[in-house]
Amino acid sequence: MPIFEFRCLECGNLFEKLFRNAGEKMEMICPKCGAESLERVISRTNHVMGAGKGGKKKPTITTKSCGPGNTCATIEIPGPTR
Repeated sequence: MPIFEFRCLECGNLFEKLFRNAGEKMEMICPKCGAESLERVISRTNHVMGAGKGGKKKPTITTKSCGPGNTCATIEIPGPTR
């Protein structure tokens, strides 16, 4: 049962919708203003990572600006090199 995040293009409201199955009919309107113009957004995630048992290097996270008010992150996960 996936949960998707949407943003209203009229009022900017950010909200989630739970989809129980692929064939389910859903009313896709903004719960705040009732508009039907929505866009699906990529949900933020939160992961905790470490070097693991016996590891000494830790993951490196680099952030940069991706546009006005937005940031992007890149994570380098240490591991064996080929």
